[in-house]
Amino acid sequence: MKITPLGAAKEVTGSMFLIEYNEKKMIVDCGLFQGGYDAVLKNSSFPFDAKEIDAVVLTHAHLDHSGRVPMLGKFGYNNPIYATVPTCDLLSGMLLDSAKIQMEDYERKLRKNPRRGLSTPILMYDTEDVYYILRRLNPMDYDDVFEPIQGLKVTFRQGGHILGAASIEITNNEGKKVYFSGDIGGFDRNIVNDPDFPPECDFIFCESTYGNRLHRSYQASVDELAEAINEALKNGGNVIIPTFALERAQDLLYVMRELSEAGRIPNNPIFLDSPLAVNITKLYNEHIDDLNANANIAANRVKDPFVFENVHVVKTGNESRALNTFSGIIILAGSGMATGGRIKHHLKHNLWKSNSSIVFVGYQAQNTLGRKIVDGANFVEIEGERIAVRANIYTINGFSAHADRDELAKWLKYSKHATIVLNHGEHSVIEIFKDYLEKEYKRTVIIADTEHPINI
Repeated sequence: MKITPLGAAKEVTGSMFLIEYNEKKMIVDCGLFQGGYDAVLKNSSFPFDAKEIDAVVLTHAHLDHSGRVPMLGKFGYNNPIYATVPTCDLLSGMLLDSAKIQMEDYERKLRKNPRRGLSTPILMYDTEDVYYILRRLNPMDYDDVFEPIQGLKVTFRQGGHILGAASIEITNNEGKKVYFSGDIGGFDRNIVNDPDFPPECDFIFCESTYGNRLHRSYQASVDELAEAINEALKNGGNVIIPTFALERAQDLLYVMRELSEAGRIPNNPIFLDSPLAVNITKLYNEHIDDLNANANIAANRVKDPFVFENVHVVKTGNESRALNTFSGIIILAGSGMATGGRIKHHLKHNLWKSNSSIVFVGYQAQNTLGRKIVDGANFVEIEGERIAVRANIYTINGFSAHADRDELAKWLKYSKHATIVLNHGEHSVIEIFKDYLEKEYKRTVIIADTEHPINI
């Protein structure tokens, strides 16, 4: 069995592994690279012939793990795609929204590029490509064993992280076992279940997003969110939260309902300005039994744990733009890294206001607008305009759907003898985490590298 990392190797986005076994080929994840023009180029093709791939297995529905799947069909892939039942439900909205954004961006650049002297833009896929690939989905339950290619038995294990997220256990005919973490969630979270611990195996491919740091405690993060909201609203400003439509929007709505009920934040309007987040929130309610006890208890008490009296759903672009004339409101809008979507015009109208708060509650990849703001830029460019950064900037990592260093180490120690292959982390972060695991836990650790396949 040969495993080649093809993405998220010494970087965070673009997760993909190619597994070759007995002349068959299978992919684990097929994610988008995110951040800058280099990502566009890397997304535009595959380092293999899609027609030669026999199966695809997905860990979860976030686009950095699933966002290039429609391209497979465009390049001739016509075989099964396996994911958990909730992930299959989530993928429809996620991929169609991705196609819609890409098509809008493509058409805009097609109009503007010629007069700017720029090259013809690249369209990775459109909605027809998405519908084609959605027909290839095969929903699977956690803990069921299936055989996507002959000789490899695969099982989805609970990954925490988001609804439907899975780690992937693979055993070959020779009894060799490998485990792909996908993205691992932390423990004792609001909505999603704790991740299953890995079994003893030969290799664990482990994400390392926060392998160099510890998150603030959940309660401290809730307190900081309440502070950011109260500070802005007291001064007549707005609270702008770049929000990932999948998981982060639902977690924040859950937290703000609790804060509102406890009287810790005022009952000012909260606008959910993301059609995708609205649809995903409905799916979270439909899959409430797949969430943890907290979410189920809340659902029994208030019927909808996420949408409450103060929450207003923004449907149209005109309604979204109208929010820019309001003050004293809270806006949750995508995208979570501020790379596109409605959040950009909210930032454009609020970043320069010293009485507003901009609250980042998720990872900001290198070269994204969100990362530039978090890193302390005094000015940023949004839609061709230079915008001053005068708002209060908050980075609250306790809401992260990713485990931190100690949680990852806790998770890894349940497979004491496995060789650990670190992926899905910035290179400097992975180096720090590798050193930590080797010194503190005496583990054998290697770093995933696209130039060096692993033979098992």
